[in-house]
Amino acid sequence: MLALKLTLVPLFLLVVSMSGKWWGPSVAGWLAGLPVVAGPILYLLVLSHGSAFGVNAAERALSAVLASEAFNFAYAWTCRARAWPLALAAGLLAWFAAACGLSFLPDSPWCAAIVALAAVCFGQSFLPRSTSVAPGASLSRIDLVGRMAAGAILTLIVTSISGWAGAAWSGLLAVFPLLGIILSVSSHRAHGPDFVISLFRGMVLGRFSFAAFCLTLMFALPREHPLVAFVLAAGLAMLVQWSTKQMTKRADRKPDAMQCVVEE
Repeated sequence: MLALKLTLVPLFLLVVSMSGKWWGPSVAGWLAGLPVVAGPILYLLVLSHGSAFGVNAAERALSAVLASEAFNFAYAWTCRARAWPLALAAGLLAWFAAACGLSFLPDSPWCAAIVALAAVCFGQSFLPRSTSVAPGASLSRIDLVGRMAAGAILTLIVTSISGWAGAAWSGLLAVFPLLGIILSVSSHRAHGPDFVISLFRGMVLGRFSFAAFCLTLMFALPREHPLVAFVLAAGLAMLVQWSTKQMTKRADRKPDAMQCVVEE
């Protein structure tokens, strides 16, 4: 079990981080829809505590989208006028406050889904605006090792305290924005606040695939073998991610088509 904790999340992070170089952008886009940190952590929690524990943890993980949006919201508004340490402190404080409130939610997949949807709508509506574009940047070996190490550390912490913390906090901590912190701080230092805001706005597509992943687990775990349930959840998450990307591409092309009609 310890070997899985140390290698499962880092291996997923390695595959997803290098997939664009190995197999091209289309495969990388599909794999990006998979919760590469929360997914393996939830799987390890099921192996340790059973499917019922996993269902409750998946519910809290889905509702934790609110905590992630709270982190993004607080960091984004603070970083416009303050340095990254203060922005990070504000983001972490907002995440912790939201997580504490979410720990009292009733056990209900629909309640978790409503909370997550409301959080995404609020976050995208009230995040500050940015004209910057956050393109894919080359990943150095140091960045890759840092991501893998961060994933392994988070996995060890969550799975080690899960028996004491219970399903609710285990699910919430599984979605702790560790990689979001790494990306936001490094982007803030290298490119400035506008780039960070653009990065946060681009995260919305992943919320829908993550919701599909968690909802599938909630309904599949009581009926299927855990491995089957997680394969189904991962497949649906990638399908939703691909679908949202296609819809976004079509929406981006519509203004161009309208412009052509006007010019004619």
